[in-house]
Amino acid sequence: MEGPVSFLSKKRRSHIMSCPENKHRSLLKNKKRIVIKVGTSSITYDNGKINLRFIDHLARQISDLKNSGLQVILVTSGAIGVGLPELGFEKKPDYLPYKQAAAAVGQGILMNIYEHTFHEYGQVVAQMLLTKGDAVNSSRYLYMKGTLVSLLELGAIPIINENDAVTADEIKIGDNDTLSAIVASISDADLLIILSDIDGLYDADPRTHENVRIVHEVPEFTRSLFSMAGGSGTARGTGGMYTKLQAAEICVRSGIDMIVAKSDEPEILYRLVEGEQLGTLFYAENVHPQLKKRDIIIGTAVKGRIYVDKGCSEAILQKGSSLLPVGIVSVEGQFSDGDTVAVYCGDTELARGITHYNNADIEKIKGCHSEKLESLLGYAPPYETVIHRDNLLIMR
Repeated sequence: MEGPVSFLSKKRRSHIMSCPENKHRSLLKNKKRIVIKVGTSSITYDNGKINLRFIDHLARQISDLKNSGLQVILVTSGAIGVGLPELGFEKKPDYLPYKQAAAAVGQGILMNIYEHTFHEYGQVVAQMLLTKGDAVNSSRYLYMKGTLVSLLELGAIPIINENDAVTADEIKIGDNDTLSAIVASISDADLLIILSDIDGLYDADPRTHENVRIVHEVPEFTRSLFSMAGGSGTARGTGGMYTKLQAAEICVRSGIDMIVAKSDEPEILYRLVEGEQLGTLFYAENVHPQLKKRDIIIGTAVKGRIYVDKGCSEAILQKGSSLLPVGIVSVEGQFSDGDTVAVYCGDTELARGITHYNNADIEKIKGCHSEKLESLLGYAPPYETVIHRDNLLIMR
């Protein structure tokens, strides 16, 4: 896949790519799916009003990256910050219902501006309001992942924000930094770019220390990095470097590169994707794809068992196949769609996964081919698979 149109001179780009310390950065041009997170302080002025020039700058770059062949997801903060001045607040209130009211007002304003701006560049956008709870509830996780992937396949740009208007325990420091990492992991992204009002990770908090130096590359993530971070960010935003390190830990453990960079740098997204040494790049760990599923599948209680025949067992273990109804012999336990179940062949556990059907429906369709599902269920089946291979973790 060709990378985005270069806005750098050949000489400058050659120098960047030839530097030994930028070898990892040179690989960024090969990324295919990118999550971009932008903070409140970047998209608003100090008075809480939206920074239209920045929004236009952001939308143009994202649209051009998408036109070049990349798939892009935007995670945005700002709903509360945008809503506060509309309701007469000069600073963020402590009273939770007021924060939620500001989010409800600001979200509509923010999305309307995003939709209008991206439309000017020929893009279709889609709004998704999520919480971190969506990522740990198996059923909601499935629908969230399915919607994200479908939007990307259909050529839309998903724009995601925390559902602050109705969520009490999610409005806290760093919520959208963490959310962006969760979105990157769930969507199987190659790279997360967090755009902020800070340049990146420094070797000490620049607000309290002098003569600090920026750390451009973090080849290996360690918990000691947290000692280099300060507290929260601006009065309008919620995240500081500490929460970005939390996001980095999620990403690198999931096999995803992550960059923290200053949002007001000219053509920042082009320059990062082309490998320029800006901000801080956290190197992804070499994670086997199966391990990305572990937190979702292993981290929830196993609600039942599905027993399969030998042919189905071989297809799952040797060919990486999904679990189809035709290979199912019997079902054990009471469970719903979205629950985690174990897959057995005889007395041997083969895998665990998130089921698309409850135990009663599986009883109806076990041993049957896909074309018979509708007549057996009495409704159009949402999936041909009982457990899709993307949500199946091999246990052997």
